[in-house]
Amino acid sequence: MANRTEHPPGLPPAHPPADPPAQPPALWADLRRFTSARVALGRAGNGLPTGAHLAFQAAHAAARDAVHAALDVAALRDAIASIGIDSVAVRSEAADRHTYLLRPDLGRRLHEADRSKLTPQPGAFAFVVCDGLSATAVARHAVAVLALAVPALRAQGLAVAPVVVAEQGRVALGDDIGEALGAEAVAVLIGERPGLSAADSLGIYLTWQPRRGRSDAERNCISNIRPEGFAPEPAADKLLWLIGAMRRLRLTGIGLKDEQTVMLPDIAQDRRTAT
Repeated sequence: MANRTEHPPGLPPAHPPADPPAQPPALWADLRRFTSARVALGRAGNGLPTGAHLAFQAAHAAARDAVHAALDVAALRDAIASIGIDSVAVRSEAADRHTYLLRPDLGRRLHEADRSKLTPQPGAFAFVVCDGLSATAVARHAVAVLALAVPALRAQGLAVAPVVVAEQGRVALGDDIGEALGAEAVAVLIGERPGLSAADSLGIYLTWQPRRGRSDAERNCISNIRPEGFAPEPAADKLLWLIGAMRRLRLTGIGLKDEQTVMLPDIAQDRRTAT
C-alpha cells in the first residue's frame, strides 16, 4: 500500500498557495493612463506576458535605430525653407557615425572646411539643429519648434541668423558655431539619447555668449520635446521665455532659473473661452 499523509483531525486539508493573479491590480493598471513607462505589465509564470516582451524588444530596436539613423539634411533644409527660414549645412569633425559614437570630442568641434560657410552675424540669435543621438527626433520635431520660435523673435526685433544644420553634432558644437557667427546667444536643437519609452525626444540647449570651452553649467536645457512628452508648442513658448530672461540677466545656466508661470492647458482654454 502506498504511503499517504493523513491530515490531523479538526484541521482543514492543506492546499498549495494560489499563484498571484497574472493581471496587475487595478490601482497599478490605472497608472498606465498617465505614463508610457513600463509599469503594470502583468506576468506569465515568472516572466512577462508575450505582448509586453515583444513591445520591449520593439522599443529596444527603435532606440538602436534612432542612434544609428542618418539625418536627411536635404529634407530637413527643405522643410525649414518651407516655413520661410534660410539655413546652411555643416559637419562636425566626426567623419561618420561610428567615429561620432566613439569620439564625443570630435562631435563638439566644427569641421574646419565648413567654417567658411558661416557668415558672421554679430549680435544675432543663432539656432543650430544637430542630429545628436536621435536624428529621428530632429526630423519629427525640430521644424515645429523653429516655426514658432523664429517668427516670434523676429517680431520682437531680434536678428536671427540662418539656421545651421549640423551633422554628427554634440551640444557643444553650438559653442563653436556661435563663436564663429559672433552670435549673442545660441539655441541647439538636438536629438536626445533614446530611451526604451521614447526614441524621438528632442532637447534644446540655450547658451548666452557662446564660445568654445563653455560648460554645461552655463546652459539651460528643455528636454523630452515630443507629442507624448513636452509638446513642441509649449516647448517653444518655454524657449521664448528663457530667451527673454536671458537677455535681461545677460546669462544662462545655473544663474537663470525657470520661473515661468505654469498654466495647465484646460485652464488656459477656459480663460480664452471666457474672454
